[in-house]
Amino acid sequence: MNWDRIEGNWKQFKGQLKEKWGRFTDDELDVVAGKRDQFLGKLQEKYGITKDEAQRQLLEFEKNCKDVSQPATR
Repeated sequence: MNWDRIEGNWKQFKGQLKEKWGRFTDDELDVVAGKRDQFLGKLQEKYGITKDEAQRQLLEFEKNCKDVSQPATR
């Protein structure tokens, strides 16, 4: 999953972000509004991690996140 899809469907992905990084509030995620660089900065600040670690975690999230924009198939 690439970040453009996440940004385009930000409201749907906020739940997955909160599952992974529970310290974020809805208001903080609303302010970020899908902007990857802003989210990275907030992630570093909120969790006290390096930029490299924040990028690693975010890449892992992107790789593993479920595409909520596609309807479920049976």
